[in-house]
Amino acid sequence: MYIKRRQLIQFSAATAALPLLPACDGGGPVVTADARYPTGPFGAQSTAEEVTVGLDLHGQTALVTGCNSGLGYETMRVLALRGAHVIGTGRTVEKAEKACASITGETTPVALELSDFESAVACAQTVRGMGVNLDMVICNAGINTFGELELVAGIERMFVVNFLGHFVLVNQLLPQMVAAGTGRIVNVGSRSGYTQAPSVGIDFDNLRGEGAFDSSEAYGRSKLANALFSLELASRLKGSGVTSNAIHPGLVQTNIARTAPAFIRGAFEMFGGVIAKSPAEGAATQVYVATSPLLDGVSGAYFEDCNPVTVSGDNHTTDAAMAARLWGAAQQMTANYLV
Repeated sequence: MYIKRRQLIQFSAATAALPLLPACDGGGPVVTADARYPTGPFGAQSTAEEVTVGLDLHGQTALVTGCNSGLGYETMRVLALRGAHVIGTGRTVEKAEKACASITGETTPVALELSDFESAVACAQTVRGMGVNLDMVICNAGINTFGELELVAGIERMFVVNFLGHFVLVNQLLPQMVAAGTGRIVNVGSRSGYTQAPSVGIDFDNLRGEGAFDSSEAYGRSKLANALFSLELASRLKGSGVTSNAIHPGLVQTNIARTAPAFIRGAFEMFGGVIAKSPAEGAATQVYVATSPLLDGVSGAYFEDCNPVTVSGDNHTTDAAMAARLWGAAQQMTANYLV
């Protein structure tokens, strides 16, 4: 087969870029099944529709952040398909409305700009005003800037959007959920949380850009923060009836790489269909953890490919002391926006 020189150069650059893609498989920590929790019949190729076959979610309410594209859209679509009332958030109400109007089932669009803590508070107030009990809160939305350091309110942007915005939202919703004595909170993390985060885990002295900036490490840090948030939240919710778990959806063909350098976008466009999950497969784990009867009462676990796993080796995903410290730091950073 004849390949033009330009195509060969693009192919070589794309191949070199593959290890830089977030959540990509690779060496390092070893992932094994976590025998403390139930294991289901699903795996890496399962879809969100497959993991919910036979479930009737009528009468249940779910909140899904980032509903207008990718994993969030597929999550909302399948939950609504199974009968749940889904509150779908988008960065603007127009984006949320468009997504909600395009699927079958009961949905309610709400604006949520995670980089704006006041927007997170307003979103929670809107949800509380609906007078519904939240059975599921899926913290799905996220970004990867792939670029230079950006600050939001003096804090690194990915840390704000991927973690702190959800921290404010969940804390605003918690009193309502705890009062109801039920509900599942699912935090969408990433394998990047233990393969790309700084070696120290959460580098608390560099959250405001005080030191060197590496966008890959910053993305990993934000996803590690999601896992640690989920861990500490599970500890704080013991005995409440509300659970908290974290998941890694896998490397998925979504638009998260839209702001990446051209050679990374090229890698994803060229090889995404081979190495990445479809959105239907990527949404399976978060939908499964949010709905499966097998997981009633399961809290503080970490899931990949629809199953609970442990991560051995040099990583911080189960560092309870770091999780507690992160909670305190997040409280300080968002103090004016918490209940």
